[in-house]
This record gives sequence, structure tokens and C-alpha cells, in this order.
Amino acid sequence: MTAPTIHDAGQLGLFRTADNPGVWDGRGKVTAIGIGHSPTLRRWDGDPQKSIGAWVILAIRRAIEDAGVDPAQVDGLVLDPTTTTGAFWPEGEPVPQDFLDAFENTSNPFDGLTGISGEWLVKNMPELTGLKFVMTAPTCMSMCVAAAVESIARGMGEVVIAIKGWHNIPGRYGQRGAAAQDTVAGPGKYGNSLAGPPVYGTAMMFQRYMYKYGKTHDMMAPFVVNSRANGLKFPEGYWYQHRNNPLTTEEYLQSRWVAEPANLYDNDIPIHTAAAFLFTTAERGRDLRQPPVYVLGHASGGRSGANGLYTGSKSRSTAATLEEWQEWAKLTGARLFESSGITPADVHFENAYDGFSLFHVWWIEEFGFFGIKRGEALDFFASQDISINGPTPISPSGGNIGSGRTRFWMWSDTIQQLQGRAGERQVKIDARVGVAGGWMPVWSNFAAFSKDPV
Repeated sequence: MTAPTIHDAGQLGLFRTADNPGVWDGRGKVTAIGIGHSPTLRRWDGDPQKSIGAWVILAIRRAIEDAGVDPAQVDGLVLDPTTTTGAFWPEGEPVPQDFLDAFENTSNPFDGLTGISGEWLVKNMPELTGLKFVMTAPTCMSMCVAAAVESIARGMGEVVIAIKGWHNIPGRYGQRGAAAQDTVAGPGKYGNSLAGPPVYGTAMMFQRYMYKYGKTHDMMAPFVVNSRANGLKFPEGYWYQHRNNPLTTEEYLQSRWVAEPANLYDNDIPIHTAAAFLFTTAERGRDLRQPPVYVLGHASGGRSGANGLYTGSKSRSTAATLEEWQEWAKLTGARLFESSGITPADVHFENAYDGFSLFHVWWIEEFGFFGIKRGEALDFFASQDISINGPTPISPSGGNIGSGRTRFWMWSDTIQQLQGRAGERQVKIDARVGVAGGWMPVWSNFAAFSKDPV
């Protein structure tokens, strides 16, 4: 097979960053069908067949099998080539020879080990003989999903798979690469060089939030405890597979600060895993192995430049403020609801991203889920049943807090909920519409899904 051209999703204009976007042309014409997950590990154990490349391949094959399509029918792949935010290969340490011997390699010896290129995937999946395109999208699964569904709506392909892998190697996370240097180079020196762990910026904003609305950090406990409980009902997740014990309110409240007011359990745990989602047209989706879930619309937070560069929203100063994040989240929600032809009142459950638990609050408030207004989410957690058993299920996936750092549990759960195969996590209400997405308010993609054809 001749290797397909590798495109950049941003340069193709696949992200819906415009205000007042109108109802999406693809509304109800694209369906989510197949889901594939690899196992999880805390860190890679050195086995080539558990490398992130091997597990991305496994996730793709499982998604294809789950959907019941022939691999040759897959005509598009969308992936994020980066597979970590902090697990960088030790400088000077060679790539293991047994890893290189196990796969077809590219010119980059780290391909499949600490990153994934489209070229590497195509070389190592010879069964994908029908590929028309391979596309890259930035940062996380949310961007990959948005580009995949938009590519189908535009007729670029009929069976497209969104892919995301996360590697974690032995060693302390976040202590290698640029973080190990004495100085910060490039644009990152303006804001990103603040001392402290990655949650530091979110913690600063949450401190402002508590002061502004008269709240306390302890009020986050119901959300975080509920997220872990949901994660323990997610067989594909890390906590379910390796540390299957609940988190108590007392444990949460007594946990050490990482960056006050963010404690240990407000941070997701880095893990090693991969996932893939298969999307297709509504016509094809009706005849496949799993029930189709219809994409009502999708919308992007961030900005698209004249040269096609898709990047995050720009703050007024060197570090974003709480008020900027709130406005960015609100703007993304407005774009999503207009694109999907729905209102917040039509949404039966939400699966917004929660890599740091604290900013889930702003997604809920600014999207207006369950009628929650600005400054009200923490009171809602305490006064309402936010579990899967109640009328207002918040993050039934458990998110990253419940299953480990991946930025894709929310997509898996939303599709599974509407297909009726979320198992122990299945919400008890008659859920017909769900919303999923992330990453942070500064740069995100969300989609609304329906159980019913439109």
C-alpha cells in the first residue's frame, strides 16, 4: 500500500472556532460506533509488546473489532503524535534493541516508544489497506475526535478512527526534558516558568474562585469522591485494574497539598495506556455491531490563525486569570449548543474533562449543566445527588480523577452510556443526550451526542 499523505487537522480548518457557528452541517450524519482500549500500567515495564506503539495498535484493532468492520474499510486515522506531558526519555540512554526489532521503524528510533507518527502506524498495521488519509491533531483525544467527525461530515472518509496514546516510563514524572533545564526558553518563559507543579496555575485560579464566591476547598470532596467511585466501575481504567479501593471523604480532606488549594487527589495520576474510537456515517452505522450514537455537533475553544495554526486562546497577560477561563469556557459552550441545535436543558449527563478536578467546576458552571450558574457548582455537589444513581449525574465516567491521566475516559463513557453498555456505570435516568470534551478552557473541543437519530 502506498503511504497516504499526512495532514494537519488545523491547516485543513477542521476545528469550529468561530462564534455564532450555526447548526453543524453534519448534525446527525456522523455516528460513534466502536471503542478500543489497551490495558493500563502505572509505568511501562520494558516489554516491547506493552510499549505505547504496541498498545495504540491494540486499541485500534479492538475498536475495529468492536464496531464489526473490516480493517480494509478504515479510510482515515486521526492521532495526536505526542504521548506524554512529562515522561521524557533519559538523555543519552539508548532505545532498547528488542523494541526496535519488534516493529517496522521510521527514521526516528523513538517512534512508537515515546511518541507515535502516522508513518509508524501505517508501517505496523498492514491490514489498513484502504486508508485515504492520516491526520494529526494537537494535544489530546478531544482534538482528534473533533477532526475525525468533521472529516466524515465533509466527505473525506466514511470510517475514521480517532487515536490517543499516553506513555509513562520509569522515573519521576515531569522531572526530565525542558523541566530539568536551569532556564525556560522560547515563549514558555512568559508565564509557564512559574515555580511549582503543573497544577499551580489552576490552583491560583481556584484560590481566586473561593475568595470571589465565598467557597472552601473542602466543598470539592463530593465531586472527587464520586469521580473515584465511578472510576472503580470502569473496567478499562487504571484504578479499577490496579488499585481497586474507594476514596473516602476523610482521605480527600486530609491529603497533602501539591499546590494549595489543590491536593494530591485533585491531580490525576500519570499512566501508560491507549484508546481508539471508530466513527462512521449514519447510514453505515445503522448496520454495524454496536448501536450507533449520533453526533449532534462539535465546537472548539481556542483560535485558528490565518496560516491554519490551531492553538489556545490568548490571555491578556503572562498568566491567564479565573475570569478569562470562565469566559473561554462559556464561549465554547455557546458554540457547542448552537452547533448542536440544543440547549443545556436538553443534556442528561456531562463528561467534561477533569485532569485537575478543580477546573471541572468551570466547565459545569459556564456550560450551564443542570441549571448551575457561576459560583454555584460546589453547593450543587453538596446538595444534590451527582452519582450515577441520581437525576443529575456529574462525570459518570469518573474522568481522569477516576481512572488516570488520559483525556479520553469521558469520550468512552459518553458513547457507552448512550449505547446502553456502560455496565456498572450506566446512569439510572433515561439518558438520550450527553456532552463530552476537554482539555482545559484555554484550548478545548466538545461534542454533543444523541441516542436517537435526527
